[in-house]
Amino acid sequence: MAERSTAAVDVAENSGDEPLTAKADQSTADGVAQNPERDTDNDEAQGSDGAAGPEKNASPPELHSGHKLARRYRLEECVTRLDGFSSWRAVDEKLRRAVGVHVLPADHARARNVLAAARSSALLGDPRFVQVLDAVEENDLVYVVHEWLPDATELTTLLSAGPLEPHDVYQMASQISSAMAAAHREGLAHLRLNPNAVLRASTGQWRIRGLAVNAALRGISSDTPQRTDTESIGALLYAALTQRWPYENDAYGLSGLPKHIGPIAPDQVRAGVHRGLSELAMRALVNNGATASRHEAPCTTPEELVKAIGEMPRIRPPEPAFTAPPAYQRTTYQQGTYGRPAPHPGVAQPLQAPPPPLQSRTGKALKWAVSALLIAALGLGSWQLADALMDQGNQSDTSNNQPTDEGDKSKENAKPATPLKIKGAQEFVAKGDAQHSGDVDKTYDGDTSTTWRTKTFTKGPPIAPYKPGVGIVYDLGSVKELSTASLGLRYSGDHTTVELYASDSLTPSSLGAMDKIGSVRTDGTNATVKLSKPVKTQYVLVWLTAVPYSGEDPTEYSGAGYKQAITEVKFTD
Repeated sequence: MAERSTAAVDVAENSGDEPLTAKADQSTADGVAQNPERDTDNDEAQGSDGAAGPEKNASPPELHSGHKLARRYRLEECVTRLDGFSSWRAVDEKLRRAVGVHVLPADHARARNVLAAARSSALLGDPRFVQVLDAVEENDLVYVVHEWLPDATELTTLLSAGPLEPHDVYQMASQISSAMAAAHREGLAHLRLNPNAVLRASTGQWRIRGLAVNAALRGISSDTPQRTDTESIGALLYAALTQRWPYENDAYGLSGLPKHIGPIAPDQVRAGVHRGLSELAMRALVNNGATASRHEAPCTTPEELVKAIGEMPRIRPPEPAFTAPPAYQRTTYQQGTYGRPAPHPGVAQPLQAPPPPLQSRTGKALKWAVSALLIAALGLGSWQLADALMDQGNQSDTSNNQPTDEGDKSKENAKPATPLKIKGAQEFVAKGDAQHSGDVDKTYDGDTSTTWRTKTFTKGPPIAPYKPGVGIVYDLGSVKELSTASLGLRYSGDHTTVELYASDSLTPSSLGAMDKIGSVRTDGTNATVKLSKPVKTQYVLVWLTAVPYSGEDPTEYSGAGYKQAITEVKFTD
């Protein structure tokens, strides 16, 4: 409710319209407050470069709840109205799902830039970003339709309860940085990467909203877009670690830093902050070379930030809270009662006396007789054992110098398998488009929760005729002797086929240029390819030619169909 009130003030101050009251409050009860396309910040507080100044824009279109765009998108609730554009929660009546819509007049000064940004963002197709679904100019209006995630929570909302756990901050830094690095490789920048634009899904995955589009709507540009986005990621880390905004102005419901003290590291602001994450935040946030009291190199691009995160020790999730076992209760199964009926309450049970020892003259004689027999048996057994050992020694003298095949095989079988370190990897595309080439390193990062996945196919299990197969070429660093490849898979079912090829480079020209060295078929989530004999190679292709059917997987952002994902790949000699 506090966030909605802020949004209402924003609307009143920026557009001159009446604040959104009853309808905005009702949306909070419906869960909309978790995912509105609203902005209650100013760009100076964020530190963005090149924020456009005030400009005269066309009047916003007269729209209302219930209005339909393209006879398909029914507007439900206005969540932002400023600078001549408005943002709405809407319903796609054709697909019966919630969507978000930005609307502005076709003659708006930024309309062309908004359309271009939306179409470029849609072409990226990276599931780590909230996807642009449509970008249209129609009836003197320009509107951009994007995903609406009712089960996602803004970072702004998460921080209202306090700082995040180090593991959560680490995951956010890793996922946001790698996503922005992928976007910049395609020439796309965000320029408004703030706590309102970062969402955590119910699956724990982090997603980014408004790539390129949010900046275009507000006329923001930057001469150094990579540095701007990297500094914004640093501000997000700072806020997540300290629950403070790393500038003097308050923003996003967070208090700013005291004035005129300069940049101070998160671990100096709040006790107990993870030192490695504190340093990472400063390297990204103050990326003009100053890194507070530290001497680490600054990170000026998301790619450099990804590398810095990769060099950090992995931060594991916290251990589950220990639950004390229930207090010990004495049971009826006490020593000596097994196999006998339990005593009835109130009835005294007689004690059983042990049998008397053999103390009579007959008992003593019997004990001496038994002792004599044992001594005689031991003597006879020792003599026979010595004789047998002498005979065996004579036979071994004649055979010890003759090696046997069985002995050699046992030594060979006893040799432990040695893991082969993977130095690098690259997706191999034999036909059509790549699958998810930016995720190949997740198959050997030691984390089974991260994956490289295939696209979802409508027919299967054989991937053909869409493609002859999909897979990854791995670099072992130098020529190694390979005996086994083990794969962890995400989906089980009928069935996954894995083939192994030896290649002469990380970028082979074709499948025919490689030598097939093994294959396996599995219905489970593990596949082990054992070669008939070891093969010496530096490059190995793991090639999937059949994948099982699996339902919708929100964790991997994939729909139902024939698909597979690789969690970990290991090679041994």
